[in-house]
Amino acid sequence: MTMADHLPLVTGALRSPFKRPRPDAEFPRTRLVRSGVRVDLARLAAYERLCGFPTGEDGLPLTYPHVLAFPLAMRLMSGRDFPLPLLGLVHTSIDLTRHTALSATGAYELAVHIAGLAPHRRGTEATVVTEALAGGEVVWESRSTYLARHRTDAVPPAAPQERKPLPAGTEWRLGADIGRRYAAVSGDRNPIHLHPLTARLFGFPRPIAHGMWTVARCLAAHGTPEAVLVRAEFRAPVPLPGTVEYAAEGGRFELRRGDRLHVSGTVHPLPSRAGR
Repeated sequence: MTMADHLPLVTGALRSPFKRPRPDAEFPRTRLVRSGVRVDLARLAAYERLCGFPTGEDGLPLTYPHVLAFPLAMRLMSGRDFPLPLLGLVHTSIDLTRHTALSATGAYELAVHIAGLAPHRRGTEATVVTEALAGGEVVWESRSTYLARHRTDAVPPAAPQERKPLPAGTEWRLGADIGRRYAAVSGDRNPIHLHPLTARLFGFPRPIAHGMWTVARCLAAHGTPEAVLVRAEFRAPVPLPGTVEYAAEGGRFELRRGDRLHVSGTVHPLPSRAGR
C-alpha cells in the first residue's frame, strides 16, 4: 500500500469518536472506481503463504480481489459522510462470487459502493459491495457486512435452524502475531486485530483474527472451483493466540473451538463464463 492508501485509515480513526451510528442514518451513495489495477506479485505470494494457498500459480485466490479493493473501501468508510466509526468495525459476513478465473498478471477495474444500513441486535450493520471488472465485464464481486456495536432496541433474530455438525477436522494453532502479519499483507490495520492493548479499547480482551484471514485459510484448505459463490458468516471472534478446528464436508466448512462456532460457510459451484 502507498502512503496515500494509508491516509484513509488515519482520517477514519480521527473521525471515529465523533460518529453516532444508527440504522436510519444517511450514507454515501458514491461509487468509487480505480482502473488499471495490477497485482504486486511479491505481495501476492506473501498473502498466499500466510493464508495457505499454493504460490507461483497464475490464478488469483478467490479472496484476493478483496485485498486489492481494500484501499477503495477504506476511502469510502473513512469519509465524513459515512455514519459508522471506522475504528472497531467488525466484519460479520461476506458473499464472494467469481465468474471466471482471474489472472495474477491481468489489469482490473475495481469499484466499491455502500448498499445500505440495517439494524443488528448489537448495533448497526453496513453492506459494502465490491466489483472487479476485466474488459468491461464483472468477473468477481463481493457483498460484505460490517457491524458498529452500540446500544440498540433491535429485536434479536429468531434462533437459527440447527444444522448437522460437520465431522471432526484438523486443528490449527494460531499465533499471537497472525493479526499483525495479515495486516502487513492486506493493509487492514484495524486495532482490534493487532495488540491486546488496542483490542481492549474496543471491548475485546485479546486481539482477534481478521475475518478475511479466517475465511481465506478455510477456502485454501477446502478448495474452490473456477466459477463459484461462497457465503461465509463470522459468528464469533477468534481470539489470538489460540487453537481452532477446521472441518468440512461437501460444500460446507466451519472453523470452531469445542462447541463454539467461529466461522461457517458454503461453497456453491457456478456455470463459468470462460469461453463465452
